[in-house]
Amino acid sequence: MTSQLFSPLPLRSGHILGNRIAKAAMEENMAGDGQVPGEELFTLYRRWADGGAGLLITGNVMVHAEALTGPAGVVLDENAPLEPFAEWAKAGKSGGGAIWMQINHPGRQVASDMPGVVWGPTDIPVDLGRHSSRFGRPTAMTARQIEETVARYAVTARRAEQAGFDGVEVHAAHGYLLSQFLSPLVNKRTDRWGGSLENRARMLLDIVRAVRAAVSPSSAVAVKLNSADFQRGGFDAGDARQVIEMLEPLGVDLVELSGGSYESPAMTGRPADARTQAREAYFLDLARDLAETSPLPLMLTGGITRRATAEEVLDSGVAVIGMGTALAVTPDLPDRWRERREADRQIRRVNWSDKALASAAGMALVRYQMRRLARGGSPRPGTHPAIALISERRKQRKALRSYRTWLSQPRSAA
Repeated sequence: MTSQLFSPLPLRSGHILGNRIAKAAMEENMAGDGQVPGEELFTLYRRWADGGAGLLITGNVMVHAEALTGPAGVVLDENAPLEPFAEWAKAGKSGGGAIWMQINHPGRQVASDMPGVVWGPTDIPVDLGRHSSRFGRPTAMTARQIEETVARYAVTARRAEQAGFDGVEVHAAHGYLLSQFLSPLVNKRTDRWGGSLENRARMLLDIVRAVRAAVSPSSAVAVKLNSADFQRGGFDAGDARQVIEMLEPLGVDLVELSGGSYESPAMTGRPADARTQAREAYFLDLARDLAETSPLPLMLTGGITRRATAEEVLDSGVAVIGMGTALAVTPDLPDRWRERREADRQIRRVNWSDKALASAAGMALVRYQMRRLARGGSPRPGTHPAIALISERRKQRKALRSYRTWLSQPRSAA
C-alpha cells in the first residue's frame, strides 16, 4: 500500500509538493564573505536535495543587515547580490524537490557582543537566569521601525523569488521578533501593536500581506508559528488557533507548527514548564487539536526521527512532517523510508541540568553535523556536545570579526 508520506500535496498557490516530507529550517551559520551563501551551503543543500524530501526550507535568512541571530548569518536585503542566492536555490532544487527560504528578524534574541540593533516590542530582555547577559538589552521599536521592518520582509521575499526560490516561510516562532510581538509576556505595548491578540498579531499579518503582494501568485507563502511558547501565561494553543484563522484569508499556503524559545527551548525537547518531555514529535498533541479546526494545511516539526512516528503525525490530520536534526545526521532519510529502511544512528542527546546551556550545546552539535556534510564528509553524531560547543564558539568569534568589518563598510543597492 502506498504511504501517504509519498503522496503529492497541492497548495493553494498552485505549487505542488512532491511528497509530505520537509527538511525543516535549521540555522546553519555558514554564510560566506559578505553574509551571502557560499560553497558550503551549496554542497549541504545538494546533499539534502538528493535525499528525497519533497521540500527543503533554508535556515533563517535575515531581512535586516544590522540584526542577525548569529555572526555567520545569511542576509538578503536590497543591497545583497542575487547570484549566490540563485546558486543556493539551484542546489536546493537539484534533486527535483522544492526549496523555500525562511525569512526572519531576531528582535531581542541578539547576542550581547553583536554590533547592530537589538529591538523588541518592549524593552523586556531575554531571561535566561545566570546566562541572561548572553543577550543584548532590547529597545522598544517605534512605529516607523515596525513599518520599515514590514517592508524589509517584502523586499527579501521578492528577491528570494527572483533568485529562484519556490516560496518563503515567515518565521514567527522560537522567540524571534514576530513571536515576541505575539507573546503577552514580552509584548506589553499599549498602542495598536499590543494588548489584544488581534493587536499582537498585527505585525505578522501586515508582513504576510506585504510578502504575498511582493511575490507572484504562484509563489508559496508559509508561516512558522509556535503551537505554544511553553511559558506560563505566554502564547498558547488557543492563541495559535486564532492566529491560523487570521492567516487563512491572506493567501498563506501552509502553517508550520513548532514551539518554544531560548527561554523555554521546547524545540529541543526541553521546555521550561516541563509540559512536554516526549522523545519524538514533541508537539503532536497540540498539533492534533489544531488540525481539527485549521483552515490551512499544517506542518509539524520537532523530534520526528522514525517513519512510524511520521505516519502517526500524518494520521493526526497534519499535512507535512518536518525534520531537522534527523536529516543533519541522515540526509537521505526520506529515500530510506521509501525503501522501508530507518536511520542507523541518532544524534547524541544532551542531558545537562542547565537547560539553557544544554539547548546551546544541542544546537551546536547539530551544526557540527551540518558542517561535516557541507565539507563532503559524514556526520559524527557521537561527538561530545562540549566539543561541538567549543568548536562553534571559536568559529563564531572569527565570524564576528568578519561581520563587524562587513557591517562597517558602505553598501550599495545590487
